[in-house]
Amino acid sequence: MLKPINAKADEVPEGSAALAPTVRWALVSLSLSMLLSSLGISIANVGLPTLAQAFNASFQQVQWVVLAYLLAVTTVIVSVGRLGDITGRRRLLLAGIALFTLASALCGFAPTLPLLIAARAVQGLGAATMMALTMAFVAETVPKARTGSAMGLLGTMSAIGTALGPTLGGTLIAALGWPAIFFINVPLGIVALLLAQRFLPDDRRAPKAQRPGFDHVGTLLLALTLVAYALAMTTGRGSFGAINVALLAAAVCGVGLFVRAESTAASPLIRLAMFGNPVLSAGFAMSALVTTVVMATLVVGPFYLSGALALDTARVGLVMSSGPIVAALTGVPAGRAVDRFGARRMTIAGLVAMALGCAVLPMLPTRFGVPGYMGPLVVVTAGYALFQAANNTAVMTDIRADQRGVVSGLLNLSRNLGLLTGASVMGAVFALASATGDMLAAPPEALANGMRITFAVAAALIVGALAIAAFSQALSQRAAAPQCGREDVNGPR
Repeated sequence: MLKPINAKADEVPEGSAALAPTVRWALVSLSLSMLLSSLGISIANVGLPTLAQAFNASFQQVQWVVLAYLLAVTTVIVSVGRLGDITGRRRLLLAGIALFTLASALCGFAPTLPLLIAARAVQGLGAATMMALTMAFVAETVPKARTGSAMGLLGTMSAIGTALGPTLGGTLIAALGWPAIFFINVPLGIVALLLAQRFLPDDRRAPKAQRPGFDHVGTLLLALTLVAYALAMTTGRGSFGAINVALLAAAVCGVGLFVRAESTAASPLIRLAMFGNPVLSAGFAMSALVTTVVMATLVVGPFYLSGALALDTARVGLVMSSGPIVAALTGVPAGRAVDRFGARRMTIAGLVAMALGCAVLPMLPTRFGVPGYMGPLVVVTAGYALFQAANNTAVMTDIRADQRGVVSGLLNLSRNLGLLTGASVMGAVFALASATGDMLAAPPEALANGMRITFAVAAALIVGALAIAAFSQALSQRAAAPQCGREDVNGPR
């Protein structure tokens, strides 16, 4: 068995331009974990028509191949982050990679659709572990002065996974059949597992008597609340009916019960005092708002491009892929900019770029066609890459070691909730603004009007995020005294 290397022992001095070889290989393992977890979402989408034919199922049935994965990730990502804080992040990440790899193989061998959906849910559990713990490991493997670059790299790998999924999935299905889109994860997962086992630092666990307990009640309440919210946002594909309202009401009640349970728990899943820290609370809120806007570009874009600009499916896919490609290319430079100029400045810069892109996105295509659409989309996506690197760095820097997993889980959760909300709410805004029940048959003028109103709402959301950022920075400067620092709001040692 390979013996793990303690990367901390091999680090170069903080602020150095170079990273030790073991640290670089540790980052490779974390990057591969992030790539696989994001690839697990995008590569399955392209296979839905083929799966519907293979299992003689409807679209509503096969869409659970995607939803099962998303629901699993959303419901457990905070819990596995906290579990990593308690039991050790390295061993839990290794288990998560192994579970993801095994479930990928089970997906490929699944003889029926229900078994495939069940295997996808298990794969989502592994992906949640990988997502929650990769960012938590950055503080343990990378010098503080290089945190932004590491966060930018992880953002790049996530974008590459999103961009690569449709192309890779389509190629694999055409050449080898639908099981190949799941089998491709197996060799990559084995490589990620071996690298993580070899280069990630050992867990530094407290004696068992001093270890906090796991909050089972809070975990169950949070999971049920998140399931209710996720189903409310996905059931009906954007149209809100009685079932959606009931699920949303259940989610609101669940939040109340969860807050009450956490306020009395001896070892809570989430310390409510954590949200008194303006950097953390603002980071979570901004992440949810910004990803809601990003999802709007993915949901609204195809209808506008095909209906208003008369593009065929291939060209729609090509234009839409420009966003993830830009995110992949700008992630690492954005992280370096964060290291050089600071997370606060780059957070503002990223949000300003997104606001400008959203403001002009509905206007330029009417005059310049496809280039007029792609230009603002590139600005929005580059701004998002900069915001993500800066916000992740601001949230994860200086977090206490025993809170990194749960904070990383919350940061990922806020992003997932934003994506779910954006898919439902922004899609509904576009449909209402277009004043048509059939998007495929809507006239170009109606789609253009829907585009204008949708991105006016998107720009307003980004302005709201800017206001949160400014308010958070003012509070942080006012509360700069040591007794009000981040160590205190994370709870007692």
